[in-house]
Amino acid sequence: MAAARKPVLLGLRDAAVRGRPTGPSAWTASKLGGVPDALPAVPAPRPVCERCGQPLALVVQVYCPLDGSPFHRLLHVFACPQPGCGSCGTRSWKVFRSQCLQTREKEAQDTQKQENGLTAKDWCEGADDWGSDSEEAPPPQLSLDSGNDSSSARDADWTVQLQDLRLQDSVPVAAPPVSSGGKMALSSVVPWFLPYYICVVDEDDYGDFGSLDHAHSLLREYQQREGMDMEQLLSQSFSSDGSEKYEKTIIKNGDKMFYKFMKRIAACQEQILRYSWNGEPLFLKCPPSDVTDLPGCSHCGGQRIFEFQLMPALVSMLRSADLDVFVEFGTILIYTCEKSCWPQNHQTPLEEFCIIQEDPDESLFK
Repeated sequence: MAAARKPVLLGLRDAAVRGRPTGPSAWTASKLGGVPDALPAVPAPRPVCERCGQPLALVVQVYCPLDGSPFHRLLHVFACPQPGCGSCGTRSWKVFRSQCLQTREKEAQDTQKQENGLTAKDWCEGADDWGSDSEEAPPPQLSLDSGNDSSSARDADWTVQLQDLRLQDSVPVAAPPVSSGGKMALSSVVPWFLPYYICVVDEDDYGDFGSLDHAHSLLREYQQREGMDMEQLLSQSFSSDGSEKYEKTIIKNGDKMFYKFMKRIAACQEQILRYSWNGEPLFLKCPPSDVTDLPGCSHCGGQRIFEFQLMPALVSMLRSADLDVFVEFGTILIYTCEKSCWPQNHQTPLEEFCIIQEDPDESLFK
């Protein structure tokens, strides 16, 4: 019996951020652009490019606590916007995971309330019964509710599980950022993209992935240019009932992989993020040979699993007042520690792993 497909949540750009939220309304935000927010006990990462030494710009921030876990959990993805650096892989792209015990945040809030003469109330009852971070981590829940109505987001029951997406504007930092390796940036001004909220939809709400007219049009153009028989690729890639045949070995045909990618995103072309914890990534082209041999977690040495990926539509949305600030990519695949380990009393973001796939034909996504 085939394993059930993992659920997929799609992130869409919502309203622009107004103001600068503070406290939990900031770090429980999933957003694109702006500056990274910090958990109560963990400072925000401020990485630099290993190629040019310049500060990296925040691409997305995703708040994704694990269901049943005592930790707040925040992921930051950074990229170097300097010309020539975007294609330098993990030297110019960085992913960091930050976690903070909810009980610690409660204590901090209690202290503040007591100082203000207020009565503190428990908001995290039962946290001690959740177990330790050494146990196998359950699937996370994305918290993505911008607090703004979005015509692109469809109402669904799963939205009840999603919390605030808040975005704060970014400003130059006073001191040069330092990378995880201790290297100091050459510039003290951190580049940033205009910040936007992200709203979330369930991919299953799009039924059978909707109309494929646009995807077929793009693929016919691709076929004419490359001389490929897309009908043959279709019959090879999909079974008689229309469902995908997932390959058990590395797919040799890059065009077939590209077709699968285009077909899957056809119903929701505006998606900027696909979230599926321990699910299947959507490759834009043949995956690298090392995708089956990912480096282990930098702390516990455990296995890394796929968590989410950034999509081509995001590229055109990463804009800044500085016209020289931009990045280009096809898709960015994010892999994180399967156990979501977090050392006791740790106060430094842990670096995770990403795979960069360049766009084989950027014009197809314009």
